Amino acid sequence: MMLIHEAGELAHRKVCLAIGVFDGVHLGHQQVLRQTLADARQHNASAVAITFDRHPNAVVAPDRTPPLIYSLPQKLRAISSVGIDATLLIQFDRAFSEQAAESFIRALKQNFGQIYSICVGASFTFGHKRSGNFALLQELGRELGFAVHGLAAVQLDGKTVSSTRIRDAIREGDLDTASQMLGRPYSIAGLVMRGDQLGRQLGIPTANLDVAGLALPPNSVYAAQAEVQGTTLRAAVNIGFRPTLENQQPQMRVEAHLIGFEGDLYSQELELTFVEKLRDEQKFASIEALKAQIQRDIAMTTALLR
Repeated sequence: MMLIHEAGELAHRKVCLAIGVFDGVHLGHQQVLRQTLADARQHNASAVAITFDRHPNAVVAPDRTPPLIYSLPQKLRAISSVGIDATLLIQFDRAFSEQAAESFIRALKQNFGQIYSICVGASFTFGHKRSGNFALLQELGRELGFAVHGLAAVQLDGKTVSSTRIRDAIREGDLDTASQMLGRPYSIAGLVMRGDQLGRQLGIPTANLDVAGLALPPNSVYAAQAEVQGTTLRAAVNIGFRPTLENQQPQMRVEAHLIGFEGDLYSQELELTFVEKLRDEQKFASIEALKAQIQRDIAMTTALLR
């Protein structure tokens, strides 16, 4: 999939567009993307997703910014996996947030040139103060010569699949339901950052993920599959505040021990796909007791993922 930052990079090509935040690229988003693909194949055009480098609320309503299901690289990989030809990644800043909805669409038409269709969710809103909607797209489509699809939400178990519902499932630890709505196993991804080296001192080194801004499952220990450097490894993962250490200013950590791995992962992306919860996070009487439990967690993970 081609990643572009200006519509003009695809000037003089016929395009069909899908527009959305696409956090999680869940079943509803996939429906929008696949309709765009079908339109593109019908018209011998390029299927292009248009999305943003952050959640719009991070700019227009910072106090109401939801935790993200996916990091940006995860989101782009998920869009690519559907078969989209290119993604236009827009920097969502204050200036962009103040652009009128109609101006946004007219600029796309001018810069792309030949737009055959635009596909969105039926409840999609866009532009300054969310002034744009499906009805406005239809009106502009009639004037500017492109078809418009507003697809109804996908239902699962009689309820609408949405990013909000997936975040709730993750927060509650219902990762099976989150995976069903995502259409793929739930995972988190982030860059490996330097920690306090406690795991290395214990002889059980861990990779600490930068998960700032992401939705996280409950504080617990999990068995997971780890993807790093193109390799899949088994991982015992702890999410929580490490109460045994009695830190006066405890910080949320996502730490993964990659079973059988030796090497430097700092500043590399690590993706963790959760397989099963092993236990709740707990406080131990000593560091030695903590180490013994971690070794049992590793043995359980090895057995589960053998």
